[in-house]
This record gives sequence, structure tokens and C-alpha cells, in this order.
Amino acid sequence: MQRLDALLEILGPDWVAALGSDMTQTTFKFLATWANPHVVKRIGRARLARWFQRQTRKAWGQRRADAVVSAAEATLALWGPTGLDYEALAADIAVEASLALELSRQIAGIDERIFDLYCDADPDQILLSVPGVGKILAGQIRGRLGDPHRFTSLAAARAFSGLIPRQHSSGLTDATGGPTKQGDACLREALFLAADHARKTDPTLAARYQRLMCEVGRHHTSALCTIATVLLTRIVACLRNSTPYQLRDVDGSPITPAQGRAIIAERYQIPPEIRAARRAVSNARSQQRGWDERTKQGVAERSTMPPVPPTSLNPARHP
Repeated sequence: MQRLDALLEILGPDWVAALGSDMTQTTFKFLATWANPHVVKRIGRARLARWFQRQTRKAWGQRRADAVVSAAEATLALWGPTGLDYEALAADIAVEASLALELSRQIAGIDERIFDLYCDADPDQILLSVPGVGKILAGQIRGRLGDPHRFTSLAAARAFSGLIPRQHSSGLTDATGGPTKQGDACLREALFLAADHARKTDPTLAARYQRLMCEVGRHHTSALCTIATVLLTRIVACLRNSTPYQLRDVDGSPITPAQGRAIIAERYQIPPEIRAARRAVSNARSQQRGWDERTKQGVAERSTMPPVPPTSLNPARHP
């Protein structure tokens, strides 16, 4: 994908915007065939619009064709009709696009297999009722979590994920740190991604996220780790009880996903200045953490160096 993006930047600055930065299969098919701006202009807007409509079931059409033709015209205006070897560049783009297309097809096939296995492991599809969890994350969470009844408690399930805070306790101190990260890393990744989407649909999670960001002073990543832990607790409880996830407002009344998103947009938005302040604190802490690690490394290196033998300040007195 990086090589393909670099080749498109050489071709012209408007191609990524014209074809979309997400790089769908339709984009790969187009680049594998028509990456030459001379060919694009020869095909014309009408034929391109019909081709886009067939490939995307009318999701793309005349507007996309106009953008692509405009990108081809901008390329010819930038480099000139013979300023680049367009055929060679189009051939290089076609190779990368063909590889990306084949890989995307293989990934889509694997995704279908994962979903089939998930349906066998979760016949009631309880995980799909959880906000922020789709077909891929449902299979990932169900596969990495395993049998929810194997945990002695919900706290044990949270500990298995490695999202619980690290404890530093002694006779005189009792402090907590970041997540232990001693559990399943693949499960943590899925829960983190699901939590970022769930907080935009579930008002109870959005309220907690807002409190952590605005009142407690957490930055985005730290607050999402807490939301992911709460989401895991609810997921395990739903799986144990064989009940779907129930979306509710903070007062306990049941709501729909559309209503949840509307409530969050009205009540639980984070002001931009708070996000900027938390981001600045997070960057400062990262820099300090890096400085501390480099200092410790320097001290360790100096401690392993052989001692320097003492020398006389006046060698004439001690021949």
C-alpha cells in the first residue's frame, strides 16, 4: 500500500483524492487497468461513470468519473504530454494494484471463514449485539476469550485481558500504575478498538469517558483502556447469562443505537481544548519516560565499565 501510494504521488497530487484514500477493491481494479492519464482521457467520463456504477452497484458514478478525469488532466498539465514515461509508470502501478487486489480478496475470504467459525462458537450471536463489535472483532474476542465460564469471577476475566492497573504495594505505599499487559494482547487490541466505537453509541460508556477525560484528567488512550475493561465485564456477563447486550441511557431506560448516538452528541462531547490539553500532557509524559529510560540505560552502561586505574598528578615525582 505504501508503494502504491508513492507511485500515485508521482503520477499526480489529485489521484488519491479522486479514488479515495481507503483504497477499495474498485480502486485496485481501476489502477490495474487504467492508470495511464492518456488512457483515462481517451476512455472519457461517460464510459468511466458506467464502469464505476457496475463495479460499485451504483455507489460511484458520474461524480467519481469527473474526479478521475480531472486528476488525469492535472497530471498532464503538471508533467506535460511526454514529461513522464506514463506507460512504464502505469505498468508499475498495475503490478502493485494487482497484488493488493489479490491480497484483499484473500483477506475477504479469511474474514468469511472467521465469521463462520464465530457463528459456530456463538450461535446466539451475543457479541454482535455489543456496540462497537462487528463480524471481525466478534470472532477475535470470542476466539481469544474462550469459554466465559472458565473464569472464577468477572475480575478474573479482566485480569486475563491485562487491562487492570498494575499495583505497587509495600508496607508504607500503595500506588497503581498503567495496565499490566500480562494477558492476551490480541484480546486487548480487539477490546480497545471496540471500546472506541462503543463510547460513541452507549451513553453509559460515553458518560464514563467524559468523566475520565474532563474530571479525572486522563488522556484518550488511558480513558479507552478503562472503557475497554468495562466493556469486557459486560461482554463476559452477557455470554455467561446467554443474554444480548442491552443498550440503555444513564437512567436505565432502554434506547436504540440511533437514540444513543443522539444523546451522546448532545450531552457527552469532549471540548477541543480539553483534548488538546490531555494530548500535551501525554506527550510530555512520553518524553519524560523516554528521558528516564535513557538515563537508566546510561547509568547501567557506566556501572558495567571497567574501573579506571588511578594516575599520579605529578609523574615526575613518581617515575
